[in-house]
Amino acid sequence: MLGCLLLAMVSCQQVPQRAKAEPLTPTASQGTSKGTETYGPATRLAVLEDPAIKESSGLVASRSTPGLFWTHNDSGDGPFIYGFDSRGGRKGVWRVVDAFARDWEGIAAGPGPQRNQSYLYIGDIGDNREQRSEIVVYRVPEPTISAAEISSTKSKPRFTESAEAIRLRYPDGKHDAETLMVHPVTGSLFIVTKVAFANPGIYEASRPMSSDGPITLKRLGELNIPSLLGGIITGGDISPDGRRVALCDYMQGYEIVLPDGAAFNTIWNQPLRPIGLGQRKQGEAIAYRLDGNALLATSEGLPAPLIQVVRR
Repeated sequence: MLGCLLLAMVSCQQVPQRAKAEPLTPTASQGTSKGTETYGPATRLAVLEDPAIKESSGLVASRSTPGLFWTHNDSGDGPFIYGFDSRGGRKGVWRVVDAFARDWEGIAAGPGPQRNQSYLYIGDIGDNREQRSEIVVYRVPEPTISAAEISSTKSKPRFTESAEAIRLRYPDGKHDAETLMVHPVTGSLFIVTKVAFANPGIYEASRPMSSDGPITLKRLGELNIPSLLGGIITGGDISPDGRRVALCDYMQGYEIVLPDGAAFNTIWNQPLRPIGLGQRKQGEAIAYRLDGNALLATSEGLPAPLIQVVRR
């Protein structure tokens, strides 16, 4: 019943492919494209070219290749990550070695065991029926893109280095979640749970350096979401400078700003500022651009739009 209600609240209209970026004209259920005090109006940059990206459920800007982004599909796909550029162009497909895709719901980038190496963190954290005693985050060195890798496809993918499985459990029961974030300096993991019409919980694993476990997450509190959907948070990211957090639900985006000089975890006590993300059939992914001056979002379904809002 809940699923039917949510589907009724988001648009089922497909987004036609456009030759150039243009402002989006939303309906009430699709969120607003109007600008805010901090961000300009939502603009569709492109449609993702790779038809294998059917359910973009996570998004992050590459730390090693400027202008590149990574995404993955929701449950039902294998352990694949897909690269694309700001025009939606294909930049290759990688199979994540030693990883299993049960319900991948988020991807983030951050530091890891080796200095000066960017890592991707892929969250197998979905649990719609709240049955999992453990969840898993896979950590893998971010692949380097070259002309040879760009031509790879899902049927003929490249292969990552071996992924490390970080096993996690909640301290207070089982939860569904779709939001995984990694602090760009400390490497701490943050998970925001997904709950209908209630406040979602915030959990942290402080810089997990080992796959031994499971590691028990620390509950930091909960967020007060100013939305009709309550705590149905479907994606998130921490800005590259570590001073802002972006979240999204099916209707719109939000941003939280860290006060000057404050410790990072005080950010969860700050107000959430709504951000219009325009038309998204089922928005489950949001990410900061590498320079931190824009937010990008995708949507599940085909054709998959790439949407951007730029900081004023």
